[in-house]
Amino acid sequence: MMSEAHQAEVSEQHVGKVIGVTVAAAVGGFLFGFDSSVVNGAVNSIQDNFGLGDLFTGFAVAIALLGCAAGAAFAGRLADIWGRKRVMLIGSVLFVISAIGTAYTQTIGDLLLWRVLGGLGIGIASVIAPAYISEIAPARFRGALASMQQLAITLGIFAALLSDALLRDAADGASNDLWWGLEAWRWMFLVGVIPAVVYGVLALLIPESPRYLVGRNRDEEAARILQEVTGETDPLNRVKEIKLTVKRESASSIRDITGPTFGLHPLVWVGIWLAVFQQFVGINAIFYYSTTLWQSVGFTESQSFTTSVITAVINVAMTFVAILFVDRVGRRKLLLLGSVGMFVGLLMACIAFTQQQGSGDDVTLPDGWGVVALIGANLFVVAFAATWGPIMWVMLGEMFPNRIRGVALGVCTAVNWIANFTISMLFPQMTKVVGLAWIYGFFAFCAAASYLYVTRYVRETKGLELEEMDGVAAERLSEVKTKH
Repeated sequence: MMSEAHQAEVSEQHVGKVIGVTVAAAVGGFLFGFDSSVVNGAVNSIQDNFGLGDLFTGFAVAIALLGCAAGAAFAGRLADIWGRKRVMLIGSVLFVISAIGTAYTQTIGDLLLWRVLGGLGIGIASVIAPAYISEIAPARFRGALASMQQLAITLGIFAALLSDALLRDAADGASNDLWWGLEAWRWMFLVGVIPAVVYGVLALLIPESPRYLVGRNRDEEAARILQEVTGETDPLNRVKEIKLTVKRESASSIRDITGPTFGLHPLVWVGIWLAVFQQFVGINAIFYYSTTLWQSVGFTESQSFTTSVITAVINVAMTFVAILFVDRVGRRKLLLLGSVGMFVGLLMACIAFTQQQGSGDDVTLPDGWGVVALIGANLFVVAFAATWGPIMWVMLGEMFPNRIRGVALGVCTAVNWIANFTISMLFPQMTKVVGLAWIYGFFAFCAAASYLYVTRYVRETKGLELEEMDGVAAERLSEVKTKH
């Protein structure tokens, strides 16, 4: 009989393996964060280099997000056909091509093309990483492990903003030449080749998702991975359980997520609204444009880069809070707490910018109000990073039944990117048209609305196996049909 000490040793060994494959998959999240935020330090240089207006600058920044939406929409289905690992490799290749192409772009047309290709890679990573992690992780650790995706995203954001700042300082300006005749802003994009290659190598080393293997009738291989990686004590029985829920997965399509609520299954609508609220509170307006934002209220270029890095550090640190508490406190409570914290921070920023002096590119805040704006913005980042940032991805990765997970996750993630595109494209122009006070007021309104939505529609998924989500989905569908 196995001793308790040996059981503990085996358990720790399997936890280590699960964490290892989770970290490898989450490198896609790192790329996601890096590529989506590296443009922060290059926005002004791109605008000056290509002579763009505010609206087209926003479009050049945000067009990558259309690629993200397309990548996200197709990634789930491609992963069901080709497997999670192969689709991760496709994402890696797209990242490499985009990073090199953007660094050497000579025309605005080239820039837009490479940004879209990078967006396709980000979209793929944003779907595959949470799906893979939720499928490989045991239920008791799934919330914390799924939060690793958001931790990786925040680390990617931090790495992008830090490298932007270092390269800017090395060249004494983002638009100045650095090495090999390339300006610093071009090097900001080129650095992305390194994590993209790492992601591709790690994708080759991790095991395939057991749920994908079961769907392809590779039961013995799935059982072996469940036993060796997750420590499943009865892997063959577990395979049978998975088989019952994924037997129709190979035929899943958009038709499978239809339902009585405006044409879609009610759970899909919950996922869509979570995806919309996560973007409409304005998090990426801060991470895409924070350097420009702080320069507009009197910070020097160097101070603005430094402030953006500090914000990114806060973002990383608070994501650890989510990892520590998501499986203890639960997803729903954290979302509610986050909505309250985001509302307070955004309201502070809104009030501060009602005191702005000047307009357009010549905006300043009177003494004291700049500090209020900075505190409010960072309080918002704290609340978002500890809650809505990671928890939305946890929820999307685990809230759907196996049969529709790939398609539903792809649709919700595509909506997330479209919402991101909308905010990112309009932000530069709207700051000139209506002013930052109204913009932060809108973000605060969305934070308040997110609290009310979670209170009414979002259910707790803590501790549930993915196979149990079929019952949750059936119960939700029955409730909606009864109301109708």
